[in-house]
Amino acid sequence: MAVALLLGVASTAIAQVHPTMSNAGTAQPMAAQSSQFTGGKIRTIPSAAIALKRAGSGPTPRITSHPVAPASSTADIGGVLQIPGVTGGSVPWSIIVMLTALTLIPSILVCMTPFARLLIVFHFLRQALGLQTTPSNQTLIGLSLILTFFLMQPVANQIYQDAFLPMQSGQISAIDALSRAEDPMRHFMAHYVREKDVALFVELAKEPRPASMNDVSMRVLLPAYILSELKAGFQIGTVLFLPFLIVDMVVASITTSVGMLQLPPVVISTPLKLLLFLMVDGWHLLISSLMRSFN
Repeated sequence: MAVALLLGVASTAIAQVHPTMSNAGTAQPMAAQSSQFTGGKIRTIPSAAIALKRAGSGPTPRITSHPVAPASSTADIGGVLQIPGVTGGSVPWSIIVMLTALTLIPSILVCMTPFARLLIVFHFLRQALGLQTTPSNQTLIGLSLILTFFLMQPVANQIYQDAFLPMQSGQISAIDALSRAEDPMRHFMAHYVREKDVALFVELAKEPRPASMNDVSMRVLLPAYILSELKAGFQIGTVLFLPFLIVDMVVASITTSVGMLQLPPVVISTPLKLLLFLMVDGWHLLISSLMRSFN
């Protein structure tokens, strides 16, 4: 009896010296057990059993867990292209075609309109006047764009009436609208393309000789048209350059003959060329001649 009492006192002292570490997340073996004196012997009882006994609970409840399906970050799209913030479920093909056409507008503008000819002529004019940055490139490009829109407005109106409106109303498909829009553009380009250039690209493409201009494919007509426009632009620019070249030659010969060798002729010729261009109303003459060349 005395030995058992001494063992109980010793176990209590050991428990005070080594406190439990359950608050820190680790359970010590001595803290997880409790001593009970019965029948002259010390029996160790787990603390969990003591808690169940005190609560008077029945059998230990069984905890069942049901598998939870992982939350999907995206809804079932069902094979349909979806963009966040866009209602309607899918992106219409018209938007994709429109965005693609916007990236091709610069190439279409250069290859299928008079834009290239107009811009070349304006650059020749600036060089002939001896002005490096006046008018600026933005000004010349803007003027060429406005004149291009003016010239292409009848063609664009015909394309709008014959191709765009029927496609918008659902009468024809986009492919049919494209083929209808091709006819006005073909008629416009065929009017200004040279037969020599068409024959060159027909030979390079190894296509049969067309009976008329309407039988020429767009593969041949497009490069032939841009080549014809480049030649026309350089022809007009060369003719425009000649009067100002004469002024430069006259001024250079006069300054050399009077012994003004240290004075650059361009210092005198540039104001004279500008004065000549303003006296004859050069912008009016140039724009009117360019517009009449497309009639």
